[in-house]
Amino acid sequence: MTDSERARRIREALPPGGLFAGMTWRTSPHPFALGETLAKELEGLGRVLHQFNRAVNQLYRRSCEGRAPAWVAELLDQGKPASLVAVQREAALRNELPRVIRPDVLLTEDGFILSELDSVPGGIGLTQWLNQTHAALGDPVVGGATGMKDGFAGIFGAAKQVHLVVSEESAGYRPEMAWLAGQLGAERFQVVGSDFASPAEGDAVYRFFELFDQAQVPGAAELFRLAIEKRIRLTPPPRPIFEEKLLFALLWNRNLRDFWRQELGDAFLQRLLRVVPRSWVMDPAPLPPHAGIPGLELTDWNQLKNLSQRERELVVKVSGFSADAWGSRGVHLGSDLSTVEWSAAVDHALAAWPTSPHLLQRYHKPRRVEAAFVDPDSGATVAMPARVRLCPYYFVTGEGDAARPQLGGVLATLNPADKKIIHGMTDAILTACVP
Repeated sequence: MTDSERARRIREALPPGGLFAGMTWRTSPHPFALGETLAKELEGLGRVLHQFNRAVNQLYRRSCEGRAPAWVAELLDQGKPASLVAVQREAALRNELPRVIRPDVLLTEDGFILSELDSVPGGIGLTQWLNQTHAALGDPVVGGATGMKDGFAGIFGAAKQVHLVVSEESAGYRPEMAWLAGQLGAERFQVVGSDFASPAEGDAVYRFFELFDQAQVPGAAELFRLAIEKRIRLTPPPRPIFEEKLLFALLWNRNLRDFWRQELGDAFLQRLLRVVPRSWVMDPAPLPPHAGIPGLELTDWNQLKNLSQRERELVVKVSGFSADAWGSRGVHLGSDLSTVEWSAAVDHALAAWPTSPHLLQRYHKPRRVEAAFVDPDSGATVAMPARVRLCPYYFVTGEGDAARPQLGGVLATLNPADKKIIHGMTDAILTACVP
């Protein structure tokens, strides 16, 4: 088939109601080629990230129990309602980890970096649809034609009914979750609203809402209670530590280096430090005049505002528990802002402490790749220099030490090369990946 015919087949396969409310994207006639080396690295990355989540859990527990620095739990709990902190610390949930792991992977000239780690990600249904559509065209997609839906179904064990709770804040993703439920079988999977609070004993519930949005989800408290009583399987667990971006700053904290080495092993630790950008928590507490912020050559966060544009290859972002903590909201790239705009972003981040901690990260510019899409009106193939974000989806099945992550598929988002922050905008290409 020609590129135009392939693109037409892909568009015609789109479900009648679409996959995202009010969102469109450009159609590539071909999947994004990872190359064998990168494909192999992504295949093994899930195991490293799952072990990182286990280590985070151990660090938080020990901090709460006085066996690790108290400031860790204080930092991770600040800004959260006391009721949610209490839920997070419940004995029945304290070893519960995310069953879906999705990093944001940016390809750079020097390899790849992980800009974020998401435990409540959108795009599961979209990636399943892309994979099965391209597989039908003969493309050997990563994860195969059914890897995403099989992986997603596997995280619920033997639960007879699975209820997918989608909040109003996440309503834009409801069509893809409804489509995915239909693919998995409506007799077992169903999408329900924010007020759902009556699963049967032994059912599973998928929490498709961030914990900052809990107050707008009337059924949340009852679902949390049922999970604590072990009457239902609730995933992701209601544990806000796994929705904080500042975990990357803890990974880089020298005071915790021995802990990370012990829990991760030196090989996994070094692998993470190679791909996780240098990160700092923007705590405005004053430093002694003879002290500095490691890796920044600054003695005060306000000095960030005086950096030249060339020196501002830095990103400020809200860490978590905020409506601005997902998508491209709450993200400020220093080199892309005027001095006035950058100063305002720094001031806002410092003023938000301690209610909404902010993170500072080194910015690693994604490299340019050659991409193309098909114009739906003319049928012509249009070249588009782009920068790419890869989102591999890992699904964790099994219990305790026997739990294992499996790569279900990889979503590629290709933005026009002049865009600095990559996200699913209308002029982006969204496509599947092949090795």
